[in-house]
Amino acid sequence: MSDGGVPPSRADARRNRALVLQAARFAFEEQGLGVPLGEIARRAGVGAGTVYRHFSSKEALFRATIVDRIELFTDTARDLADVTDPGPVFFRFLASVVRLASRNKALCDALEAAGAGRFEPSPGVGKDFDDALEVLLGRAQEAGAVRQDVGIADVRALLVGCLSMERARAGAGTEDEVEGRMTALMCEALRPERAVTKLASDPAKRNGSRCEMCGAALATARAGRPARYCGGACRQKAHRGRARQR
Repeated sequence: MSDGGVPPSRADARRNRALVLQAARFAFEEQGLGVPLGEIARRAGVGAGTVYRHFSSKEALFRATIVDRIELFTDTARDLADVTDPGPVFFRFLASVVRLASRNKALCDALEAAGAGRFEPSPGVGKDFDDALEVLLGRAQEAGAVRQDVGIADVRALLVGCLSMERARAGAGTEDEVEGRMTALMCEALRPERAVTKLASDPAKRNGSRCEMCGAALATARAGRPARYCGGACRQKAHRGRARQR
């Protein structure tokens, strides 16, 4: 039965399911697992009953929205298994996963939960990704591009941690953050030799633009005198400190 008591046709049911999936994909991408089902129903223009008719729970709907994304990563890794330059390809693949997934809260939540053993997107999907990534890792190690004492569990832990850090830096707020800096550090940790990757310079350090009280990075001034403090609280602390010294 539909939310209004009229049995939906098959065409209507397919349309409603597609609307729910599309709305859920965007909502989960923005907010992750925390988004309420009611919000998804509102975005899809259907009632909550319609959502539950097609998906038994929010977790089931979440799985349906991310399986294809993880399968795409897996298929890409499989396509790269026989390349002639496995070292650079392995690092480029890791960087691309971080870059794409860090912009998608749903993927971040899924990969983090799967890495901790709390979530399986669909039977075999997580294992398939691990297996494909492990092949790239093994070939890169055979080529001498990756240190021999790391395994797939190490790479997955680094990948999840890097995703979290890249999102945190992006969410910190400013255009001054260097995209991919944490990814470069992750790749550096996997190399057999140190000081191979040249990190992009941090604009906050380069310009000296940090709060004189707390050390927080300051936004680059568009015009006028450069800012000395991150906000009113630090400005007041500095003022009180100068007053005590008089």
